[in-house]
This record gives sequence, C-alpha cells and structure tokens, in this order.
Amino acid sequence: MPGQPDLIVWDFDGVLNANMRGGRSFWADTMKTDLGIDPKRISGDMFADGQSWSIIRGEVDLLAHVSDWLARNDYTIRGEDFLRYWFEKDAHPDAELLDWIAAHPARHVIGTNNEHHRCCYIETEMGYAAHVETVFSSGRMGAAKPDAGFFAQIERWAGLPPARILLVDDVAANISAAKARGWQGFHFTDATRTALPARLGLA
Repeated sequence: MPGQPDLIVWDFDGVLNANMRGGRSFWADTMKTDLGIDPKRISGDMFADGQSWSIIRGEVDLLAHVSDWLARNDYTIRGEDFLRYWFEKDAHPDAELLDWIAAHPARHVIGTNNEHHRCCYIETEMGYAAHVETVFSSGRMGAAKPDAGFFAQIERWAGLPPARILLVDDVAANISAAKARGWQGFHFTDATRTALPARLGLA
C-alpha cells in the first residue's frame, strides 16, 4: 500500500458533498413545482451543445449564461435567484468526511470541476474554506479534471512529489488521470466508502 500522503485533494460533488443518488444529481427534482421550470430543459436546453464544459472551465460566465436563458424563455426569476435556488438545493455536506479531514494530519484541499460562482458558494455559504487550505476549481484554473493541466497546477502549488498527493474522487477517469501522473488515488463510491478510513490510517 502507498504511504500516507502529505496532501489530500478532495473532490467535492459526490464526495464531500453528498448530492448524488444512484449516480445522478437530484437538486432539480422539485424545480417544476418550485419554479415552474421543467428540469429536463436544464440539460437539454440551458446547457446544450457542450456549453457546460465551457462554463466549468471558466470560458463562459454561469450567471450571465443563466440570466440570458431565463430572459429568452420569458421566465421572471432573476439569474441570481435561480443560482441561489440551485446551490441551496445542491448543498448536502457530508459531516462524516469533514470529521475525517479534521482527524487526518495531512494538508487538505478541494479539487473540483466547478465554476467560480458555485466555488464561492462552497467556500463561504457552505463554509468549506474553514476546513481546507484552499479550493482548486476548474473555473478559476481554466482546466478541468481529468485534464493534465488541472493536476499540474496543484502540483506546482503544493511543491510536493506527485507520489505524496492523494486524490479522493468519485469519477474513475479522474483517478486514472491522477495515477498516470504518479499521484495516489482512492475511487470513492458507496461500495468503497467504508474502506477510506483504513486507507487514511484512521481506522
């Protein structure tokens, strides 16, 4: 087994944030009742044609994009209010994992594929800035997992050999990309969750 890491990079959605059920996000399940917007239009229209990746990488501003879409479709809700609804519905902090962070002596950061607006919400409204050194988000970095550039920026910031860094992520492709750079990796799933404390030396 690899040695204990000096830096743990925690994925957010699906790991620190328990916002996935059966492999899907559920934040929009009551949107039609709450806002009168069919959730099918979010993936099929608002974020069609690969627009989500441009937003995730910070090439397109999420608030401007959402505000424009709402106005073009004659919805009265403001973009700011829609994002707040979204972010609040999608906030499900995993208290047990926060306890593991507090108990482990390594340095801890978040490494997430999120754009700037939600990253700020994660840091401030959800309070994660108090639990980690910093949040690496794709929207600020201009690179998203599993792009090599995402991992390279964290390596430069940390000043550590790749073998001393552990990624905890729920996406297998991200774990594979990290390991290809020499990182340690833990594929976090419902089936592997109970094995993580032992992997961290906390069991």
